[in-house]
Amino acid sequence: MANQNQDLQLDDQGRLRHFLTIDGLGRDLLTEILDTAESFASLPGRPVKKVPLLRGKIITNLFFENSTRTRTTFELAAKLLSADVINFNVSVSATSKGETLLDTLRNLEAMHTDMFVVRHAQSGAAHFIAGQAAPGVSVVNAGDGQHAHPTQAMLDMFTIRKHKGDFTPLRVAIVGDVLHSRVARSQILALNTLGVTEVRVIGPRTLLPGEARAMGVHVYHNLEDGVRDVDVVIMLRLQNERMKGALLPSQHEYFQLYGLTDERLENARPDAIVMHPGPINRGVEMDSAVADGPRSVILQQVSYGIAIRMAVMSMAMQVRTAAASKEEAPA
Repeated sequence: MANQNQDLQLDDQGRLRHFLTIDGLGRDLLTEILDTAESFASLPGRPVKKVPLLRGKIITNLFFENSTRTRTTFELAAKLLSADVINFNVSVSATSKGETLLDTLRNLEAMHTDMFVVRHAQSGAAHFIAGQAAPGVSVVNAGDGQHAHPTQAMLDMFTIRKHKGDFTPLRVAIVGDVLHSRVARSQILALNTLGVTEVRVIGPRTLLPGEARAMGVHVYHNLEDGVRDVDVVIMLRLQNERMKGALLPSQHEYFQLYGLTDERLENARPDAIVMHPGPINRGVEMDSAVADGPRSVILQQVSYGIAIRMAVMSMAMQVRTAAASKEEAPA
């Protein structure tokens, strides 16, 4: 599967074509994404925030699932790269009238879209679109079902690197609803690819995947034990909309066992940081004192998301632009 993902995402020179999953991508490419994002991270504070890298390009946000934070940061990232942006409103589109996903894709390609940013409730939707897209079109996965959310994972890696520097000595704990979390799956792949010492997942048995250990993680069911001596604590949202059946007695009981408080955080290293992909359910996944406390870097994650998405889009589109220029060059 990793080789298939690599073949679809990379060109014959190993450069990014699409960004669909962390699976199959090596440490060098992930580091290149982080380094490229570093060059964009200071743009929002400059008097002139835009760069002309994608001037004349059209990027379509194709969101079949609601998202404010992710769609907005992708839109802002594209505009800072000087691209034109189309936000495709699925609720009033032809797909709600029976048009197939492939027909929608072909119609948007006919409008000269250069890149699709895709968010979909079905796992594999972004891969399907990338496999069907015209040669000059790139696809970025903004979250598909329970499968992957690679740009969220990379903005989390960027946040960790900004605060911790080297990945290799780090112990990272991911807490909560790992079973339904596409973010957690992408984070685990990225952390292991970047060479951290240990990845831990913490949660009740009903919210951890049965194959968790095969994912290269250590499993804990006790929060205090799981966060002991870790450098990074990543809390996950309870994804009630994806749960089938009664996996939890109540949110109150969940907080009593797995909610992050200042007291429980004392088990982590003194300089440990706290992260959350958002949106936070305060009093369920963590206490407000932690979310707003000195160890929280949650708002920085949002800011860094713009730089990461600029990096991914510019890397994929520059490859496409170079390929198109080569094809159009006179013999």
